Amino acid sequence: MLKTKTSSRQAPGRFPCAQCGAVLKYAPGTTHLVCDYCGFENHIEYRAGVIEEYDLQEALRRLSEPHPEAPKAQIHCNECGAGFQFEANIHAGECPFCGSPIVTATGHSKPIQPKSLLPFRIDEPEARQRFQRWIKGLWFAPNAVKKYARSQSKLTGVYLPYWTFDSDTETDYTGERGDIYYVSQPVRVTRNNQTVTEIRRVPKIRWTPVRGHVSRFFDDVLVGASKSLPRKILDALQPWDLEQLIPYDEHYLSGFRSEYYQVNLDEGFDHAKQVMDSAIYRDIAYDIGGDHQRIHQVSTRHSGMTYKHCLLPVWSAAFRYRNKSYRFVINGRTGEVQGERPYSWWKIGFAALAALLLAAGAYFYLESTGALQHSQSGSYYNMPYYQNNRY
Repeated sequence: MLKTKTSSRQAPGRFPCAQCGAVLKYAPGTTHLVCDYCGFENHIEYRAGVIEEYDLQEALRRLSEPHPEAPKAQIHCNECGAGFQFEANIHAGECPFCGSPIVTATGHSKPIQPKSLLPFRIDEPEARQRFQRWIKGLWFAPNAVKKYARSQSKLTGVYLPYWTFDSDTETDYTGERGDIYYVSQPVRVTRNNQTVTEIRRVPKIRWTPVRGHVSRFFDDVLVGASKSLPRKILDALQPWDLEQLIPYDEHYLSGFRSEYYQVNLDEGFDHAKQVMDSAIYRDIAYDIGGDHQRIHQVSTRHSGMTYKHCLLPVWSAAFRYRNKSYRFVINGRTGEVQGERPYSWWKIGFAALAALLLAAGAYFYLESTGALQHSQSGSYYNMPYYQNNRY
């Protein structure tokens, strides 16, 4: 899967219409290319093949070897004859001179090429409707921002690069198990304007040293390999239907932008290990049991590590509010919307003030009816105390 080329000129993939000669574009949710001019459709032939997992340690070893730096590719548009270069992280998009869809080979600039992808399932009009519903439902958003939902700004369809990682983990740990028990002890309270002593049951925690072992196999831990969007947005677009991945086919990229990975393989696995560690800590807490857990030392061993490099579809756009840009993306398979948004601080302040007034009104009402005093004299300390502090 590792490959390096040194040619500085690329012949882009071309998908001409059989009727009028215009370049065809992939139609989301289908298995065919469509001509924007005459409506001709060209079926995309199914490419059989297994979506392979690749050995991670072998790939990292080969990547550590010195490789000649590839010159930046010069692209020649077959429609208008123009020569140009894409941005450093782009390998599919439009010719800046005539707007024709351009798809270039992925092996020129990066040693690891995508071997699978998920095609777009929802088209631009549906994606815009999803965004409109999302932005209209934002609490405490400025009114000017909500008006943006009625605009018809163009969305950009982008295939983003992702890594997936598999790993078989074995973890040894030491910690403490906390079990709640109750003791009776005197408590001084005020009742009917008099201070009295009552015997009440009070919760305590008994800590016991523990050690143990947990194991877990991680399958397809997904890590975004793009730096065009914040990681929190990329992660929030999950889940993806990775079981529907198909072998890489540049026909599905025609009419869309597509990025090279910007997060290298070793960086991606470091992030994947953080995701795995969170799940391992939850396993340890469950294994310790009890009402509370303290985890002191953790030692995890990884084996059988494999990876895939795939492309996943999103619709992307941005809007400006008070000289600041806010980005949002829509999952091109599920329609899930995630993004950045501004807040209206006067709306937040008004809501906070209303909440304080409501709380104050409830307090004075309870005090005037005597309900508050009755509640304070109840058996609060006799209530069972339970808190599960698991990770």
